[in-house]
Amino acid sequence: MELSSWFAVRQELSPRRRKLLSVASFLLPLLVWCAVSYAPFIWHPMMKVTAPGDVDYFQVDMLVSKSVFQQESASMGEEGRTQPAGLPSNPIYLPPPHLVAEALYTAFTTPPAQRDGLWLHQSLWQSIQVIFFAFAISSLIGVPLGIMAGTYSVVGRLFLPFIEFFRYLPAPAFGALAVAILGIYEGPKIAIIVIGTFFQQVLIIANTTRKLDYSLLEAAMTLGTSRWKLLRHVVIPGVLPELYRDQRILLGWAWTYLIVAELIGTSSGITWFITQQARYEHFENVYAAILIIGIIGLSTDMLLAWIGKKLFPWDKPANKE
Repeated sequence: MELSSWFAVRQELSPRRRKLLSVASFLLPLLVWCAVSYAPFIWHPMMKVTAPGDVDYFQVDMLVSKSVFQQESASMGEEGRTQPAGLPSNPIYLPPPHLVAEALYTAFTTPPAQRDGLWLHQSLWQSIQVIFFAFAISSLIGVPLGIMAGTYSVVGRLFLPFIEFFRYLPAPAFGALAVAILGIYEGPKIAIIVIGTFFQQVLIIANTTRKLDYSLLEAAMTLGTSRWKLLRHVVIPGVLPELYRDQRILLGWAWTYLIVAELIGTSSGITWFITQQARYEHFENVYAAILIIGIIGLSTDMLLAWIGKKLFPWDKPANKE
């Protein structure tokens, strides 16, 4: 009976179970990562040399494949020379959790190794500014247009067919054009994120606006409400909770376009930090930067969800999050 209550179809779980499952959703990937990193019998395709023996090119802490290590060890044994010693290890691009945890701390406390390098928090701030301005520009145009297209059929028929077509065009394809028009600094990065989010934004908000109960519009029009007042006093208040939730989702899309956008123009932002660390094989710093992006994104979404509950206390979906 207890197990069936956990798997009840389309029934809300208790607050305690929701919290437990939320914690488990993060713990399970972490446990898999720990198992792969610390249990040699699961997946350790490399050997970390602890003593090179008489193998000329082996060095202490060098990573080599198991097949090469075994061949060299067998060769040294046949020749009566000192065999190398080593421990099973994962590739350098898969650091264990404790090294990534150390990198999360040292990235904020240790100066960059490169003379022209930036601190992690400086790179993050550059990226956050790009996200902010791009999403603000997209919303400034996309939200009103989406509401108008969802309310008035003439606006929808005029704009949505082209927007439906344009949303299938990959935003990165406009990178060279954006650089030619806007220069090599932050402009083209902002443009790519705007292109990637604006057209989806209009379609989603138009669809959300169409879901508003038509009887509310009908009642307002029967009372002689003007078009401006209809939008201002009926449509916008009616769709505001759903619109707010749509914006939270679309903000996440903006973050997904960030990495591609920052490869265009000058090298800056969190993408530049990740690229530089990968170039010098500091993969623990790469994972740390990726985790920071996820932490910032999730924290922002949780903050916006909390604000949404305060702004729209009557909205049941928001209060269940």
